[in-house]
Amino acid sequence: MNSAFSTVTADRAVPLPQEFTQVRKYSETLCAPLEIEDYGIQTIPDVSPPKWHLAHTSWFFETFLLKPFLKHYQEFDDHYAHLFNSYYEQIGTYHPRPERGLLSRPTVKQIYAYRQHVNAAMLVLLAQETLPDYPEIVRRCIIGLHHEQQHQELLLTDIKHIFSYNPLRPVYRELPISNINHTAELSWHEQPGGVYEIGAGAARQFAYDNETPRHKIYLNSFRIASRLVTNGEYLEFMHAGGYYNPAYWLSDGWKIVQTQHWQAPLYWVKQDMQWYEMTLGGVRKLDAHTPVSHVSLYEAHAYANWCNKRLPREAEWEIVARQQPITGNLRDTGYLQPMPADLQGLAQFYGDVWEWTQSSYSPYPGYRADSGALGEYNSKFMSSQVVLRGGSCVTPQNHIRATYRNFFYPGDRWQFSGIRLAEDIT
Repeated sequence: MNSAFSTVTADRAVPLPQEFTQVRKYSETLCAPLEIEDYGIQTIPDVSPPKWHLAHTSWFFETFLLKPFLKHYQEFDDHYAHLFNSYYEQIGTYHPRPERGLLSRPTVKQIYAYRQHVNAAMLVLLAQETLPDYPEIVRRCIIGLHHEQQHQELLLTDIKHIFSYNPLRPVYRELPISNINHTAELSWHEQPGGVYEIGAGAARQFAYDNETPRHKIYLNSFRIASRLVTNGEYLEFMHAGGYYNPAYWLSDGWKIVQTQHWQAPLYWVKQDMQWYEMTLGGVRKLDAHTPVSHVSLYEAHAYANWCNKRLPREAEWEIVARQQPITGNLRDTGYLQPMPADLQGLAQFYGDVWEWTQSSYSPYPGYRADSGALGEYNSKFMSSQVVLRGGSCVTPQNHIRATYRNFFYPGDRWQFSGIRLAEDIT
């Protein structure tokens, strides 16, 4: 079998059954602040109802592990194979994504029972270490855990979008507020040109197949900003008429600005001549020092043009980021909101916001997708999307790495996405 996903099968920090239980429990912990009425809402096609995330992640383990490997396994409900398949054509049919919020049944109670059913069966399967297929079981389980962590991040971004649509502006959770009232001065890191290697190699660390293979790439000399662009800096672009001047915009972006009447990042609201933003902690006065977030590639590109800079290429970002420790304002800090950079030097490469690059999401040289339906996980989306790097304030710290390639369409804004500038050295 083609094992294009790189997984660690030994020397784990905790035993795999324990890790499975922890990850699965955390998804439910994230839903604990919700009321029953919140679980079924879908505000736009990109956003899925919380109960769908809980069910789909269970479907993943049932489909790719329990059905093929656990003898005498009984499905919880055979209708779920259709309802909670996301996009795996080789598996079978699936309910249309834009219509997930139209399903009042199964109930939330039934979804939680489904999770318990799958969890119990998975622990039985993981205990069968003498099975001939056990290495493949471990490999798929680790993929499933990282898949669930992705959906934990989506849970938080989708809940934020759902609550933002409600005129009552519900509070998901009371969030801590940073006492940092300044922004580190922006400086520029110079990186000499030359041949570099990027991508996931043979290190004993999980990586998705789209991060492989490790390969050589030539880069010209460049500079990259020491920190992310702030709300205050983005406001200067807005005050200078940035949303009204087509000279800064890509053609497709300008069309969206005109047709959807964009005048500010998503979740910004102006009241009494003051800007506010919707957060998972409710509506807050806009903090000029925090990184701007919920901007599209088009907005990031326009801002960079206005500054006479550009967005980094993903290879540029990676060779600088891998020199930095994987620490920052990630989900583990509990802020669930971007925070100011308070230290001089290179900062904010991990956490706060996913950073738009100018690189299209395409396969690396020598890329091979995983065989079978799991090969659909990443490979079939390598068209018309753009790479983002670095994780966000709702990304688990043990999920992110320098080689991680996230990808979204240029107009997407509901994720915690932001801007780091770069420029050529001529």
